[in-house]
Amino acid sequence: MRRIAGGAFAMGAERFYPEERPVRRVRVDAFWIDETPVTNRQFAAFVAATGYRTFAEIAPDPRDYPGLAPVEAQAGSAVFQPTAGPVPLDDYGQWWAFVPGADWRHPLGPGSEALPDHPAVHIAFADAEAYAGWAGKALPTEAEWEYAARGGLDGADYAWGDELAPGGAILANYWQGLFPFANQRADGGCRTTPVGAYPANGHGLVDMIGNVWEWTRDWYAVPKTLRPGKDKSPCCAVPDPRGGNRKNSIDPSGPAIGRKVLKGGSHLCAANYCQRYRPAARHAQPIDSPTSHIGFRCVVRE
Repeated sequence: MRRIAGGAFAMGAERFYPEERPVRRVRVDAFWIDETPVTNRQFAAFVAATGYRTFAEIAPDPRDYPGLAPVEAQAGSAVFQPTAGPVPLDDYGQWWAFVPGADWRHPLGPGSEALPDHPAVHIAFADAEAYAGWAGKALPTEAEWEYAARGGLDGADYAWGDELAPGGAILANYWQGLFPFANQRADGGCRTTPVGAYPANGHGLVDMIGNVWEWTRDWYAVPKTLRPGKDKSPCCAVPDPRGGNRKNSIDPSGPAIGRKVLKGGSHLCAANYCQRYRPAARHAQPIDSPTSHIGFRCVVRE
């Protein structure tokens, strides 16, 4: 783990997505954070010690999900499937498929194998919390996570500065090319990479950006608009805001499932689709929805 000294920083961003606004001064206390996302090797040690079964490994109870399609009434998870060509980017069903038997051990479905040094994926929120409890740790708040991801570069667009690919350098595992069909990554892949395959940020943390989205402990809420002239200086910074509550995190147009904040983007973020390979980026994820691009890391507070 790496120690992150407490301090105040500019949380959020103004020029990307509405849910990141407004930029506001926030203060966090010192904490320790995992240097990498939790890997399959680490998660396997937890499972071996406890016998834990993840959400994706247990068939859902149809009584909890009225109208559940028969194919989804079995253990499994959502897996990314590249398309053959361009598709409407507002129809995620074009590239996501529920795959029976997909879980952290089998990230692409039956017959696939979890690679030890890749991030553990198909992790639901309860799975991340269970691991953290076993390890004597906790999940980070959104503010802690963002503060650590910035690596000391307060106000920068990216974890390494204000340019996505300075000098043409690719500094994180994100989609290179046109999503979801043409990935031009140097190794030819379009999925996770081993942790540490890309440079660390200023705090010595790897994969805070790209590779996998990461759970935080905060319920999703849209930041409140700041009062004019307030919260602009470190002396007025808000102490680690904790977002909303479960009830208010529910998408009114979706199922009545609470949503937590994901941070960091993933290998599926792309310039033409989801420019969320940034510290300020955030996504509302139902707590019961693991996928092939969601993982986590843990913190210890002083």
